[in-house]
Amino acid sequence: MVIRLPRSPSGWTMAVFGVLAAALGVLGLVSPDALLKAMSLSAPASGRPASDYTRTFITASSMAALNMGAYYVLAAAADWRAFFRWTVPFRLLTFAVFTAAVVAGRAPSGFLGVGIWEGAGAVVTGVALRYETVAARRSSPAPAA
Repeated sequence: MVIRLPRSPSGWTMAVFGVLAAALGVLGLVSPDALLKAMSLSAPASGRPASDYTRTFITASSMAALNMGAYYVLAAAADWRAFFRWTVPFRLLTFAVFTAAVVAGRAPSGFLGVGIWEGAGAVVTGVALRYETVAARRSSPAPAA
């Protein structure tokens, strides 16, 4: 088995994000309470009532994070820059929605870290893609006159 490392700065941003997303997904599947604690979201002192589906939601979102992490790592290995570009606006949208949820009181302040992680990752990937585009234009030979 050959492990393909990313071949571009934008690929590295995707690979790092993907590995982190997959790792957090695994953490949430193995230990939902540990993931909640890592996000500064605590369990009620008296435990959770039977009607509390927090762990169900953590299981679903953790599985999604694991899958998303795998997609990002595979896209990075293939240097699939179109995919990298597609993620930037949607990760910025995720940042906006998660931040708005905290500001509106629909989510606790610990959830803001998830939004910031998405937004910062989108910006870093976007900057890397822009850098690569500018560098490619500079290195292209001038058209013949």
